Amino acid sequence: MPQPQAPTRRQILRRSLAASALFAAPAIIPASALGSAGRPAPSERITMGVVGAGNQGMNDINAFLQDERVQIIAVCDVNRESAGYWGGTVRGREPVKAAIEARYASQSSSNTYKGCDTYLDFREMYARKDIDTVLLALPDHWHSISTIEAASAGKDIYGEKPLSLTIPEGRAMSDAVSRFGRIFQTGSQQRSDARFRHACELVRNGRLGRLHTVRVGLPGGTPDYGGGTGDYTDPQPVPDGFDYDRWLGPAPWAPYCPARCHVNFRWVFDYSGGQLTDWAGHHVDIAQWGMGTELTGPVRIENPHALYSDHPVWNTAVDYRFEAVYESGVRMIVSSRERGGVTFEGTDGWVWVTRGAIDAQRKSLLTSVIGPDETRLYDSRDHFRNFIDCVRTRAQPIAPIENAHRSISIAHLGNIAMKLGRGFGWDPARERILGDDAAQKMLTRAMRSPWGI
Repeated sequence: MPQPQAPTRRQILRRSLAASALFAAPAIIPASALGSAGRPAPSERITMGVVGAGNQGMNDINAFLQDERVQIIAVCDVNRESAGYWGGTVRGREPVKAAIEARYASQSSSNTYKGCDTYLDFREMYARKDIDTVLLALPDHWHSISTIEAASAGKDIYGEKPLSLTIPEGRAMSDAVSRFGRIFQTGSQQRSDARFRHACELVRNGRLGRLHTVRVGLPGGTPDYGGGTGDYTDPQPVPDGFDYDRWLGPAPWAPYCPARCHVNFRWVFDYSGGQLTDWAGHHVDIAQWGMGTELTGPVRIENPHALYSDHPVWNTAVDYRFEAVYESGVRMIVSSRERGGVTFEGTDGWVWVTRGAIDAQRKSLLTSVIGPDETRLYDSRDHFRNFIDCVRTRAQPIAPIENAHRSISIAHLGNIAMKLGRGFGWDPARERILGDDAAQKMLTRAMRSPWGI
C-alpha cells in the first residue's frame, strides 16, 4: 500500500481554523473568514505582511484589500503614528493596522475583526512562517536590505519603485530574488496600463520606422508633500514613538528634523535621488520597454546638466537633463524640461504617452491593431492582481526585478554624471563605468554599521 502523505500546509491551516493560528483570530470569526461573502477561506488566501506604513504603503494596501485572495496579517514600520505624510495625513503602523482591521471588520456580519499584528523590526515579521508575501514601501535607502532579507526568508515580494539607491544594491537585489526563486513585482504600475503597452508595441513593431530618439519628461523641483511649517528644517528632539536611528538604518547619521523624514525623504541624496529617481522607475521604465532594452542599458551618458536645491536639508536636482546613448545609436533624453511622459521618435513619426493620454503624429497609429504574428507585450490589466496571479502560478510578473534594475540604473548614472558635470562610458554587461575612476567610485555608497548586504 502507498505510504500516507504528510499533510500539506493548507490542510494544516484548515484543521487549525478554529484556533485561527493564521490570523490571531477575533473573538467572533467573520463570515468571510469561513469562505462566504465571495472570499476564499483563510487556508486558500495569500497572506501578506507590509513593511512601510506611509503614503505609498497605504495606497498599495488599499489595492491589495480589493483582492479577495489576499489577507494582510502584519504591518511593520519604525513610526508608531504621526502626521508629516501627503497633505499632512497621519500614517504609521498603528493607524494603518486600524485601517486594515476596519476593512476586514466591514466584511463580517459582526462588524468586528482583530487579526493584524504590528512590528518595529521587519526581520521579526519575516520570521513568521505563515506569511507568504511582503509589500515593501520604504524609503529607497532601505530597499536593498529589506528585499534581500525577504527573499532569503522565502517571501514573494511586491516592492515599490525606485528599485534601489545604487546600481550595486539593485544588482544584489535582483540576484537574491533569482537565487531564492522568489516572485518580485515592481510598483511600476504603468506597465499594466493599456496606453503604455500600445505605445511600446507600436515602437517594437516598427510603426514609427527606425527609432532614433526617445524623450523622457520627468517632474523637477522639490515639492513639499509634508506641508511643513515653523522649525521644519531645524534639528529637534525625536518624536515619541518614532525610532529615528532605525529609520536612518544604513544611511549616514544626521540630526532629526521633520523635513528629512516621512514623505520628503526623496529630496535628500542620502536616502533617494530626487524627482529623477522617483519618476524614472515609471517613465524611463516605459522607454526601456518600448526600445526592447529591458535587460541591458546605454553605452554612454552624455551632456549632463543640473541645478540643485538650496534648501537647508534637501539637496537633489530641481532642474536636470542628460542623454543616454545606446549601442544602436538611439538617444534617450531625460529631462525635467521635456514634455511629461515618453515620446518615441522614429523616421516615420512619433508617439507620445503619459498617464491617461496617448497621441501620435499619425492618428491612425492610435487605433492600429497589433497582429498575432507581431511582437505582443505582456498584457496585465491590474498590477496588484497580476502579482498575486504570479505568486500562485510562479510565472514572471509584468514588472520583474531585473527590468526595474536596468531602468533605474539609467537614473543613477544620470545623477552621477550631473554631479560630476561630465559624461562617461558605461558597460551594461559588466555594469561598470569606463575610463573614469571617480565616477566608478560613486556607484557605491557605504552603509552605516551594523547594516550591510
